Amino acid sequence: MLREAKLPTQEETRQEAEQEESQAQAEISLQDAIRYAQRLHRGQQLEGAETLYRRILEIAPGHPDVLHFLGLARFQRGYPDEAVESLRAAISQQPGYPDFHSNLGNIYMSEGRIKEALASYRQALQLAPGRADFHNNLGALFRATGQLEAAQAQYQRAIELDPAHFRAYNNLGMLAAARGDAEAAVRYYCQSITLTPGHPDGHKLLGLAYYQLGRLEEAAAVFRDWLQVDPGNPMAQHHLAACSGQDVPARAADDYVEQTFDGFASSFEEQLQNRLSYRAPEHVATALRRCLPPPARQFDLLDLGCGTGLCGPLVAPWAANLTGVDLSVGMLNQAEAKGCYDRLYKIELTEFLLKPEQQGAWDLILSADTLCYFGPLGTVARAARGALRPGGLLAFSVEDAAGKAAPEGHLLNPHGRYAHTEGYLRRCLAQAHLDLLSIDSVTLRTEGGKPVPGWVIVGQRA
Repeated sequence: MLREAKLPTQEETRQEAEQEESQAQAEISLQDAIRYAQRLHRGQQLEGAETLYRRILEIAPGHPDVLHFLGLARFQRGYPDEAVESLRAAISQQPGYPDFHSNLGNIYMSEGRIKEALASYRQALQLAPGRADFHNNLGALFRATGQLEAAQAQYQRAIELDPAHFRAYNNLGMLAAARGDAEAAVRYYCQSITLTPGHPDGHKLLGLAYYQLGRLEEAAAVFRDWLQVDPGNPMAQHHLAACSGQDVPARAADDYVEQTFDGFASSFEEQLQNRLSYRAPEHVATALRRCLPPPARQFDLLDLGCGTGLCGPLVAPWAANLTGVDLSVGMLNQAEAKGCYDRLYKIELTEFLLKPEQQGAWDLILSADTLCYFGPLGTVARAARGALRPGGLLAFSVEDAAGKAAPEGHLLNPHGRYAHTEGYLRRCLAQAHLDLLSIDSVTLRTEGGKPVPGWVIVGQRA
């Protein structure tokens, strides 16, 4: 049976064209918004990126890519449970996209949720068995759980799939170093550098491998070569000074600190606390508690170099106001998620202490494992005294020079951190007109299977 076709009128045609154009503009605007949010995300402007992701989801609920990116941003800001929820929502919308499973596995790994990470990585590999980066991730999981043979097999499979996969070579190097085979580690790191001469990871790892072998001249040569490829690189400059003993700075440069800690902010706590038995925050808080009355949220408290905020929960019961300062945006994002800091500032700590509005503003100042990036401590000690109220306390930790030659009372170790002598610390506080209340010898962490000795000091403005 033939049916009559009704042709649209001119007005209907115009309205339909306008509707199609409006829809096209909305689609373009949506994609532009996603691209802009990603630019914010890549630039570490996580709060702005997250806000925009949420607005996009209001317009396009369930958009899998946006849910994925939002989850990554929440994780970087220190909210792993919400990150997992968002990644799972993305997977529910698009279960066959392997990167969603892989990144969910990365979050689980950072949280120490090994079984869930393994399941996510295996699902990613089931969907994309030829992805070298997925095999590399699975190798990292096996290494973290002590399955070294399985880890090596996954790294080698990654290289078979992608011979230019420099991260797999670096991971093979770290695996060899963990087995005590520093020579093999050096070979793998050299292969990584050959593949990507401008990337920092291989240079740094190779230099540190030579350092652990006691071959400091070769370590220094690696960092010199790195500077030839990347002039002015702050990590190369700092480690060259540490290994050569030449042009040693008074403290680590701001850009070195930012680059170092932004790079592993999201995995900082898992690596230090679980793998390195990191105890500096607990030691500082314990020494401080011995000098304090029962907690009643009665003090204005400043955390210098707060990092991911490990000290915050330990001292929060005494804090009427808890403020943290740090140079790393990535670290500050993690500290914000602790929920115990009233204010967080991205600024160099000495600069912050010397501001006019900080003079006499604090009852307690603490700094755990931050002043090990300073050589001379006189300036920061005097600045801290000026920022304390009369009777206020300064508590901090540094590494112990442990009998090494340090004629000035401090030295820059080849691994890149400074160490101090007990005598220097006592003189430094006295010269800053701070009364020494306690100085304790402690183990701050383990490194390379060996304890790292340190000092925890509490001083008081009389």
